[in-house]
Amino acid sequence: MRDKVPGMLDAGGSGERTLVVRLDWRSLIPVVVLAGVIWLLGRIWETLLLLVVALILAGALAPLLTRLERRGLGRGAAIGVILVVLLAVLGALGALVLPALFKQVQDFVAAEPQLQAQLAARAAAFPPLAGQAVTIRDAQPIALLAPLVGGALGYAGAAAQVVVLALTVVVMTLYMLADQERIRGFAFALLPRGYHVRAARILLDMGTIVGGYMRGQALTSLAMGVVVFAVLAATGTPNPLALAAFAALADLVPLVGGFLVLLPATLAALAQGPVAAALVFGVILAYQQVEGHLLIPRIYGQTLRLSPLAVLVALIVGGQLLGIVGALLALPLAAGLRVLVEDLRIALPGALPGEASERAADARAEEAYAAGAEGSSALEAAELATTIAAEGQEETLAETGMLEHPLEERGDPPLTPPPYPNPAR
Repeated sequence: MRDKVPGMLDAGGSGERTLVVRLDWRSLIPVVVLAGVIWLLGRIWETLLLLVVALILAGALAPLLTRLERRGLGRGAAIGVILVVLLAVLGALGALVLPALFKQVQDFVAAEPQLQAQLAARAAAFPPLAGQAVTIRDAQPIALLAPLVGGALGYAGAAAQVVVLALTVVVMTLYMLADQERIRGFAFALLPRGYHVRAARILLDMGTIVGGYMRGQALTSLAMGVVVFAVLAATGTPNPLALAAFAALADLVPLVGGFLVLLPATLAALAQGPVAAALVFGVILAYQQVEGHLLIPRIYGQTLRLSPLAVLVALIVGGQLLGIVGALLALPLAAGLRVLVEDLRIALPGALPGEASERAADARAEEAYAAGAEGSSALEAAELATTIAAEGQEETLAETGMLEHPLEERGDPPLTPPPYPNPAR
């Protein structure tokens, strides 16, 4: 491309200069490759999402598998025990929760005319609502369920798809557990050996994150179950244990899980009167707000080493991007991003306390790994890198009391006393 730029002299003195821009076709290759990668990710993002969920589940079950193998069980037998236990737990929960929920629905449908008459009588006795008593008495609540019945086929198809995807995730998780050494060796074979120790450290820290995430899930689910059981038992609602178990399961979905139990718990309490139903509704709704804005940021902040604000923002962003699935994956992904930044020693603006000593430790570890892994296969090299990274993690635990030390809590001892009080002392 040629362009005349006025006011500048060229070699011929014409008063204009010719600007020549040449585009090499090779410079377009990175752009085309990037566009192709983005297009491919857009096509397979659902499969990648299933893979991420399976990785999280495999990371959560890997410590249990290791303990069973240390007790003398083979890999296949240990995985079989885990699968049987999981199926037994899910079956027991289903046997406890589902019959109770179905019975609650049946009891509500049978008692609906009486409840409607009581509600109309109470409205007639209350002057501000007296004009609505006839409307309440003549209402047909069952007719409101007609759209749901009409869409039952669509709901059944969606439920079947969810079941198939869940089974796919389970199968992927079992394969990851059964062949984890070969999968890790293949991943390490794709990396330059200078990055093997860092990759092993990242994998170990990711395991710590998954453990913290599962502990946070257990604590919040237990708290939700206790609160629901307490308020249902206090109001005399039938089957409080089954509804509490359902509430604990529903609470696995951050921020919105409590709302899934709000309607069935309120309907179950309605048989005890409108006051009991209002009390159950109010307590569960209030606790949901406390959990979402106070407990979850603090509990997950402790277990995942994230600030409460980061937890809240991650949940909101994940929910907006991918809905319920995004809310489920937001916290481990946010904590994983923090681990990547720290373990890869990615330079961030501002001071990085402890960076010099950490880079020196990295250099020593990589030197020891290079000497020990020379001539070894990818599987053997991955095992050695994992051993070296685990030793470094144990040193961090001995020094700080934590398996991985967050960046904002690190610090170097000052060489000379500062002119102001040091908060680390």
